[in-house]
Amino acid sequence: MPLRSSSLGDLERVVMEILWSEGPDLSVRDVIDHLARREHDKELAYTTVMTVLDRLAKKGVADRTRDGRAWRYSAAASREELAATALRSALDTVQADRTAAMLHFLDDASPGELDDLRAALAEVERRRA
Repeated sequence: MPLRSSSLGDLERVVMEILWSEGPDLSVRDVIDHLARREHDKELAYTTVMTVLDRLAKKGVADRTRDGRAWRYSAAASREELAATALRSALDTVQADRTAAMLHFLDDASPGELDDLRAALAEVERRRA
């Protein structure tokens, strides 16, 4: 399923981190247990976590498979793929000059980030050759 949304809330991001680091095929209870081991001050209700996972599946960032009466969840894409989707989505919504938008973005880039961008562009060129 293609990623449909890269806009994630705070709890959605935490749950995705769990799916990436502890998955695949986690039940709602598994996710709750991993949340409890992390820095959360309060225990979240089962239905809250189930709703978050359902929302992530509807957004296309999590996959789910039936396991009896329950669901098991996995990340639908890597962190990097989700980040790429967010970047692409941001560029696709620019109504003005895309080049100008990218230049504004790059004006704030650190030297290390620019080096990363150069390396990524070189890799894309190598793959296309």
